[in-house]
Amino acid sequence: MVKRNSLRNWFKSGAPGVWMSAGAVSIAVIMTIGLLAVIAVRGLGHFWPADLVSAQYAVPNQESSVLVGERVEQEQVPRARLKSAGLPVPDQGPEFMTRELFKVGNRDINPSDFNWVVGEWLTGQSRPADLMTLERREWGNFYGYLVNVKEGGRIVAEGEAAWPVLQERIKRVEKLADELYTLEKKDIGAINHSIERLRLQARKLELDGRLDAAAQADMAAERAELDARYKVIEARLDGLHQAFDRDSLTARDGSGKEIELSLGKVVRAYQPNAMGTVTKLGFYFEKLWEFLSADPREANTEGGIFPAIFGTVMMTLIMAVIVTPFGVLAAVYLREYARQGPVTRLIRIAVNNLAGVPAIVYGVFGLGFFVYVLGGSVDRLFFPEALPAPTFGTPGLLWASLTLALLAVPVVIVATEEGLARIPLTLREGSLALGATKAETLWKIVLPMASPAMMTGLILAVARAAGEVAPLMLVGVVKLAPSLPLDGNYPYLHLDQKIMHLGFHIYDVGFQSPNVEAARPLVYATALLLVLVIALLNLSAVSIRNHLREKYKALDN
Repeated sequence: MVKRNSLRNWFKSGAPGVWMSAGAVSIAVIMTIGLLAVIAVRGLGHFWPADLVSAQYAVPNQESSVLVGERVEQEQVPRARLKSAGLPVPDQGPEFMTRELFKVGNRDINPSDFNWVVGEWLTGQSRPADLMTLERREWGNFYGYLVNVKEGGRIVAEGEAAWPVLQERIKRVEKLADELYTLEKKDIGAINHSIERLRLQARKLELDGRLDAAAQADMAAERAELDARYKVIEARLDGLHQAFDRDSLTARDGSGKEIELSLGKVVRAYQPNAMGTVTKLGFYFEKLWEFLSADPREANTEGGIFPAIFGTVMMTLIMAVIVTPFGVLAAVYLREYARQGPVTRLIRIAVNNLAGVPAIVYGVFGLGFFVYVLGGSVDRLFFPEALPAPTFGTPGLLWASLTLALLAVPVVIVATEEGLARIPLTLREGSLALGATKAETLWKIVLPMASPAMMTGLILAVARAAGEVAPLMLVGVVKLAPSLPLDGNYPYLHLDQKIMHLGFHIYDVGFQSPNVEAARPLVYATALLLVLVIALLNLSAVSIRNHLREKYKALDN
């Protein structure tokens, strides 16, 4: 009886609820940390220079071949499964056999970049120190042996002496590639921007009836100056391209076939089997930095994702700048000025319901209203000289940010209203009693004390908007953007330009890539980076909120 009463009292005390809540929170934290750990291991491990394996692959009743590549994955599969796949597996033997996935590269020679092989049929496995990996700008990696290095078709080094010469020539080509990138993207881009500006200026003067001889002469002189600058850059480009393609190498694959590759197509060359732990660690961070700072290549399955990082952060910041004043003003009106009645309650219900509308609906609305209606009107009013080519009447950074702001504004309204409701009425009455107007009370007392709640709404808005993908596919995000929306050309921030986004990049690489196995680790790495970017934005907002909370804590007490 005593035990029964003590158990009943234990339940009445609420301790089971506390333990259940603590357990649920612990499980959620463990699952979140576990998920992030899996993503980090699978994504960040991609940048480690894996050893290369050379082996004889002897399929029963077939001629053996040489297999060279990276061992990516290994698993145990039933013998019957391999037999049903058409492999010549003997009937007798263990129930399970080993199946291994190798990245064999050499996509311009082999039919597939990845091959599944039976582990029991691999013999004579070794890791030769002179086996090399060539990262190329096209056709993926090449695995094989270095034969010689050539300059203008003439052999300058071969055998063991060719490797240091190759590294020197690759560094030279890398410097030339940087100079080519600067000339093509920045210098020529600036000239093309100026030429297009002149064309639009002439068209505008023509529409206004002010294209006289003096204006034409001025524009012709400026155009002639731009043409002269372009010819100088073009001559420099021709010389760089010739120097870029001067050197080449001869490589031999595992089967003994030799091919000649221009060093202009090689990003880097390394021998992973000959690298020590410290060297591999340095190579790892070099690859990781390339992933964060370089442009993508090979259908987004190689290179970096900096344009997607920049687009995500830029769009989220613009969204925050737009959504905060509108959300705060709406909340202030509903809480401080609007007459509390059926209409106000109906508006609050509508705001709460907006938070649950599917994101793709906002995308369709943004495409129809922002892009076609509002953007088309802006083009007709302010950019008639560019028509029929659209300026703002096409998806771009501004419309993507506005669509996200529309999606996130209910969160800001609700959070700000809750913050305003928590401010004691006595503070308002005391301010009014001292002679302050309602506007002064609102501006100097109420809003500063409600600022932590506003930041809470902004944090929630950023967390939701930064990870959205579906609406952005309709209003400005693309697979590959040729340039960043922020550059040195007036007006510097190009709100009409299309951008890349980490969320859409994950979708594109994971589901639209022609090389699924090569893209898989990049999906994990990009997903981890998206989580980190959102966390960094949120932590910045949290630090500001905590500062404001401490600042106005005394007034609250």
